[in-house]
Amino acid sequence: MPCYRCGARQSDPEQGKPSSWKRGVRREHQVLVCPDCLEAAAGELDRCPGCGGTQLIRRLDQAECLSCGLTRDLNPEPGAEGAPAPGAAAGGSLADEVASALDRVLRRL
Repeated sequence: MPCYRCGARQSDPEQGKPSSWKRGVRREHQVLVCPDCLEAAAGELDRCPGCGGTQLIRRLDQAECLSCGLTRDLNPEPGAEGAPAPGAAAGGSLADEVASALDRVLRRL
């Protein structure tokens, strides 16, 4: 998954070091934020209604705050309330990326 702001792809961190990329929820979608966009993205990420934190993760149709543990239901309609399409920052949908990857792999066989 690319950075939702700039489209950069995450690379593996050096062995033994944690990744400097952060997860978050924006408009009810799980997103990744690269280190270069982290400061600017802080005001754009959804906040926990309980503690105000931005350390949210999405699981199925729920968002959970990693700071306080509050879990809330998300809007069940995909694309509701101006939600970005998954993979929009990279210029295509996740389904398009998967189809492209499968085409590349299957042509090599």
